[in-house]
Amino acid sequence: MPKTLSARTPRRAADAPPLPTGTIRFILYCLSSFKGWILLMFIFETGQAAGSILVPYAIKAIMEGVSHGLPDARTALDALRGPLLLLSGLNIAEILCSRASGAVLITIGPKLRQRTTRALFTYLQCHSARYFSSHFAGALAHRISETAISVNHTTWAVLCDFWPITVTFSVSAGLLLGVHQGLGLFVTAWVFLYVAISFWLATRCRPYAQSYAGIRSMVNGKIVDSVTNSLNAKLFARQRFERDYLQGFLDTELKAARRTFWYMERVRWFQFISAAALKLGTIYYALTLWQGGLIGVGDFTMSVGLALIIIGDARNLSRHFLEFFEYVGNIANGVETIVEPHEIIDAPDAKALKVTEGRIEFRNVTFGYDQDQPVFKNLNVVIEPGQRVGLVGFSGSGKSTFVSLILRNFEPQQGNICIDGADIAEVTQESLHEQVSLIPQDPTLFHRSLKENIGYGKLEASDAEIVSAATFAHAHDFIRAMAEDYDSLVGERGVKLSGGQRQRIAIARVILKDAPILILDEATSSLDSVTEKTIQENLTRLMGHKTVIAVAHRLSTIAYLDRILVFDRGRIVEDGTHDQLLAQQGYYYRLWSMQAGGFLPEG
Repeated sequence: MPKTLSARTPRRAADAPPLPTGTIRFILYCLSSFKGWILLMFIFETGQAAGSILVPYAIKAIMEGVSHGLPDARTALDALRGPLLLLSGLNIAEILCSRASGAVLITIGPKLRQRTTRALFTYLQCHSARYFSSHFAGALAHRISETAISVNHTTWAVLCDFWPITVTFSVSAGLLLGVHQGLGLFVTAWVFLYVAISFWLATRCRPYAQSYAGIRSMVNGKIVDSVTNSLNAKLFARQRFERDYLQGFLDTELKAARRTFWYMERVRWFQFISAAALKLGTIYYALTLWQGGLIGVGDFTMSVGLALIIIGDARNLSRHFLEFFEYVGNIANGVETIVEPHEIIDAPDAKALKVTEGRIEFRNVTFGYDQDQPVFKNLNVVIEPGQRVGLVGFSGSGKSTFVSLILRNFEPQQGNICIDGADIAEVTQESLHEQVSLIPQDPTLFHRSLKENIGYGKLEASDAEIVSAATFAHAHDFIRAMAEDYDSLVGERGVKLSGGQRQRIAIARVILKDAPILILDEATSSLDSVTEKTIQENLTRLMGHKTVIAVAHRLSTIAYLDRILVFDRGRIVEDGTHDQLLAQQGYYYRLWSMQAGGFLPEG
């Protein structure tokens, strides 16, 4: 019975971590493995902040002792022993707690970033081909990195900035209330208003910061795209054009940066004016109280000292709020981009696909990249076990879509695609891809060694197996001629190799994989005619009893296959052997007759 897309597609792939879509919940998810360490940091930061803010209290005790008059130095030291010990103890506690907190941060910081990066990368891997075709690879990599860094910075902002400042303000308010209720209430009211207004201003800055983060990621993607195509820019003499093209996006980033930074500057104006008001107000109020005999010299000294400490922390608080919301904006941007619902996922009860014969069947398949414009409509076709089938037709006729559906890069809106009777929507994607090999027309390689790229087809392959596969693909000789032999790096996407060399490495990789179903998408199109003929002979031997699907624009390369499917506008208009189709003198015959140099014209 046909299944619809909505019936098959939960929101998250089974292999993906359960990442929340909310920013705060995402941060808490990343921190969930570090609860004990986080608690320790809270304790140490409390000790550090308390040790720091109680120093003026110890100085107050010393000042009061001094103000009473002391007869000699020995007596003075004896009389001030308690306050001096308190001052020493507070400084030692501050040092020990701060360094203990630093040790915890060093312990969990790299692990937290590692956990966040791995979770985002794992989730990203489960997205569909459509998702990756809609995003810059460089921008995605940048967002993973920036999100992971921002999770760390957000956590440290709360633990090492906001929490100590909260302790500082609370202890200060308590000490000042103990000195004089009016003075304490004055400072407490100032702190409350300052924090509330600073937070409100910072929240208004968040959209600016989030927009700025998104634009930075976009610019990074544009740079990566341009660098990747730097050879094209040279060949078309378009380097100046690329600089001008990039400048347009850099100008957009500059405008976003100025909007954000000018807003931050306005916040700093508020911060400095407020700090000056507290400083002058506290000193004036304390002087008035001292002059009236309501507080002593020690109380006056402590009050001024606490006010100065509060002002310093308050200034930092404004900056930390702005930075905090910038980090939160970065996280929100990354989560919004990466933690999207997965388009294609395994069914809850999906089983591993076991291919014993290699029979492929399309049953009433309807599919369109845009549902209103179907490429296939009620397509039915069976490829028998061990059959070698060629797909031909003009560009856009549906050949590549046919292959993409078998690989489950996309899912049909209706119908079923079965391999050996098993609906591929009901088996795990990993097992499906283990049973199907693809040699693409334009293969890409990892920026790793030739040995690693070939061995990707079989991770446990021995050196002898890798060399054998390379020899079979006619890659061994050019590999041996390279400076570092099989350990030579191929460059990003294999740019150090020619197109033909990349294709031979891709063929060797698939030979090593040895899957029962083989798909060839113009697998030898980048090779010279002599090498192509030899590799075609080797591929014929490789096909053996495999089920083979070969997409071809050069019809001579698939004339020897068991069967040819002729596509036109999403329909299979002819089906038969090369000789049968020529004898019919129909669509295939016209394609064969109009070949230009062995290739089909574009339309």
